[in-house]
Amino acid sequence: MATVEMQNRTLLIIEDDEGINSQLKWTFDDYDTQFAGDRASALATARRHSPSVITLDLGLPPDPANASEGFLILHELITLLPSSKIIVVTGSDDREHAIHAIGEGAYDFYQKPIDPEVLKVIVARAFHVFDLEMENQRLLQGRLNFPLEGIIASSPEMLRICQNIEKIAPADVTTMLLGDSGTGKELLAKALHQNSSRSKCPFVAINCAAIPENLLESELFGYEKGAFTGASKQTLGKFELANSGTLFLDEIGDLPLSLQAKLLRFLQERVIERVGGRKEIPVDVRVVCATHRNIPEMVKSGEFREDLFYRLSEISIEIPPLRERTGDAVLLARAFLSQYADKHNNKVKGFTKEAIMAIDRYSWPGNVRELENKVKRAAIMAEGSRITPDELDLILDENLESVAPLNLRAVRESAERSAVVRALSCTGNNVAQAAELLGVTRPTLYDLVKKLEIVV
Repeated sequence: MATVEMQNRTLLIIEDDEGINSQLKWTFDDYDTQFAGDRASALATARRHSPSVITLDLGLPPDPANASEGFLILHELITLLPSSKIIVVTGSDDREHAIHAIGEGAYDFYQKPIDPEVLKVIVARAFHVFDLEMENQRLLQGRLNFPLEGIIASSPEMLRICQNIEKIAPADVTTMLLGDSGTGKELLAKALHQNSSRSKCPFVAINCAAIPENLLESELFGYEKGAFTGASKQTLGKFELANSGTLFLDEIGDLPLSLQAKLLRFLQERVIERVGGRKEIPVDVRVVCATHRNIPEMVKSGEFREDLFYRLSEISIEIPPLRERTGDAVLLARAFLSQYADKHNNKVKGFTKEAIMAIDRYSWPGNVRELENKVKRAAIMAEGSRITPDELDLILDENLESVAPLNLRAVRESAERSAVVRALSCTGNNVAQAAELLGVTRPTLYDLVKKLEIVV
């Protein structure tokens, strides 16, 4: 999964030791790194550059032993830049100060002596968390233009689907939504309805897998009085209830063969017959259906009518699982937490950095439904102000950086290498043709090949 693009690469290092500053200057040469050695210069630099991440040595003069100056700066920085990630740096025997700083609002801590490579990983992770939170804020503040009500997403994959829904909605064609359970198929069906000319008419949904076969026909098509034992009055089915509006048939892959024929007749003739009736009743309804099953395979095995499949899938939309929606998991988690914290546990204010990383990296086999359930449970059970991976029942991989590099330079080089290798492979190592595919000049491609040490 790709990381969220970093918007602010400014790092502020607050440290009075010139030797350490000189060392860290080279360690963080790929950031816009600013330095400050005392409270006045630290606050002035913070106001001027609004750094995303700050490292703060608590042991600053005039009170290097008791960390009072460091805590004073910490409180002022939190007030000035509440979104910035502050990593406090303490002496090797000052763990108590470090823990206290976390309680006061610091993002993380690091104990001396400084290992530049370890600190670099902590800083890179802090930038990643900052970017995820900023992306979420843009969503909640309405800065992103989401055309579909109820859809929370910023990934290119889901935004393309939203655009397709907007195009399809006015066309009044029968639409099939394909995707795993819990991916939000009903929300997209509602979006189709809300963006169509039928939006002021009923939206009626029925789950074809949740109703026994002997009852499903009467639920869909209604029944006449006396049609069967207990039918004491005429009752309208879902088709008639949705007249002039939209009927959403969820889990259409579980529709029995006997009812598939009746549904096909409706799609062809636009009339229904109630159970126990003989009268043809015209119904004007748009059908949207959804399934997590492989309908083409069911057609081959004889479980699903081929002619019905083609009638239902005038347009098909494939909805990707949550693990393939870049950055959406954290946005959704924030939205769910806001919803359930207000309802169940007002003291919960957010997620720990470890929880955010775990949400971003977890594969979410149960998709959005699983995410919502875990956040809801955590909002109820949380003991502190921030939800942890344990409270989400997620295990954080201690080697996350080995799985997906957070350093932007490493990510960029990986993407460039992949694109160049693919282009050369597609053109049989013809540099001119590969350059044309990549949209760059031949000298630029030669430079990339040399920089990335690709053998041509």
